[in-house]
Formats: sequence, C-alpha cells, structure tokens
Amino acid sequence: MWVATGWLRLSSQQVLVLGPIEQHQLPSARPVGGALPTQRARSCPAELASARLATVTKNLLSSPGLQAVLLDNGGVLVQPIGGRWSPFEQTVLSRAPHITPAQFNAAIAAGFLSMDAAADYADYLRVILRHLGVAPDPTLLADLLRPVPAAAWLETFPDVPGTLRELRSRGVRMAVVSDAWPDLPESHAELGIGEFFDAYAISRVLGCSKPDPRMYHHASDALGLTPERCLFVDDHSDLVAAALDLGYAGRVICRNGKPPGNGVPYISSLSELLDLF
Repeated sequence: MWVATGWLRLSSQQVLVLGPIEQHQLPSARPVGGALPTQRARSCPAELASARLATVTKNLLSSPGLQAVLLDNGGVLVQPIGGRWSPFEQTVLSRAPHITPAQFNAAIAAGFLSMDAAADYADYLRVILRHLGVAPDPTLLADLLRPVPAAAWLETFPDVPGTLRELRSRGVRMAVVSDAWPDLPESHAELGIGEFFDAYAISRVLGCSKPDPRMYHHASDALGLTPERCLFVDDHSDLVAAALDLGYAGRVICRNGKPPGNGVPYISSLSELLDLF
C-alpha cells in the first residue's frame, strides 16, 4: 500500500511523495507553506530514503523548460590548491609561525562574514589578521595585497571544464552567482573557464550577498530568462533552498556524497547536471 508522505518542492512544482506505509516514511523534505504533520510509519535505512528522494528529484527536474545554469564559485567550480589558501597563509606564517590551520579557518570564516561591510579588500584582510591576533601593519598588508595569479593558488574541480564545455555545446546558458570580489571574472579567465559564462552576479559589485533575491535575479535577468528557466547550483543547501523559494530549480552539490539534511535536491558531481539538459 502506498500513502502520501509529504510534499516536496522541486523547481516551481509541488510534487506528492508516495511511500509504502508498511515499509517506511521518507525523511522530511522541504515543505511547501510550512511544516507538515508527522505521520506514523516505520522507519527505513537512511540510504534507502535518500535513494528514493534522489530518484524522484532527478526524474521530475529533467525538464525541457530549463535553459540555463546559475553556478556558485567556491566549492562548485574552484577550490584552493591543496585545500589551503596558500599565498595568504604563507605570508602570515612568515610573521606568526605559531598559527594553526584551525585558527586560519576560523579567521577566514570571520573575514567572509565581514565581506559585505568591508570598505575594500584591505579592510577585509584587517578583519582576518585581527582575528588571528596579528597586527595589520602597512608592510604586511602590502605583501598580502600583492597580485598573485589565480592559477598559483586556485584550481577547478576535475569535473568542471568538461561539464561546462558539454553544457555549452547543448545550448545551455551559464552565469555565476557568488559572494566574491569584483575580479572574479578575471580569475576565471586565468583558470580557463571564463569563456563559458554570459553573466556574473558578484556580491561586492551588487552590494548584497546570497540569499538576497537580488543576487539570483541579477543573473537570470542578465540572461533574459525567468527563474523557472534556470537551475541554481551551490554547495550550501540553505542558499539553494532560498533559490527554490524564488521559483528557480536547484541542486546543492555534495561532493562528499552525503545528502543535505533539509531535503533539498542534490548532486554529487557537476557532471550530473548533464542529466537535466
């Protein structure tokens, strides 16, 4: 016997999720219009529920109406070489060799949260340095502000160039939606992927950051498309959930293969987008 276990928001559609009452109930998916009452049913292994959810979302989002992909940058397209922000960390370590990777991670996270309020990149660096307990003196700031080629510390994920190339060959429009600095297009050009993007929505250019609707709308408007024609991809599920609420289709990319806990549709590799276009 199959019973309704909830509603899942997929793109702009509401999809009724069914499940066998004698076997299991799907884990809570992103509800439409608020929380759903819990239904009594036996539980099932998490991997089975996740597999069914993935199957439902894949089938129903393979829509011929999708014409574009809006992509986040860090964690989706690029990553620091070796997993560390090497030029910055090496420069700071020359002054303060006792700083640990964990301390760098916390300071960089604090700097990211201050990005919108920072007057400029130097101000952003001051926040990070103060969090590390390092004096932001003019000499150190000058060293940190010295231009470094993007390819010296950033790399694209292995699945990125081929996927972008194939999407373009299929006529899919592409844009970047990222909380980043204004030179992001130049960095992409250095990394060999700038040619694929028709538009950029960059937080430091627009004066707002995700999940502000203006970030998403700037990209889709620049492509001349309505939200329901665009699929948004990010490595943070809450930012994909915000896009879904605005009428976009969405996928959170979970490169570790672990699905998000809030029921947002996900992929494990960027190449899985090719199943949707």
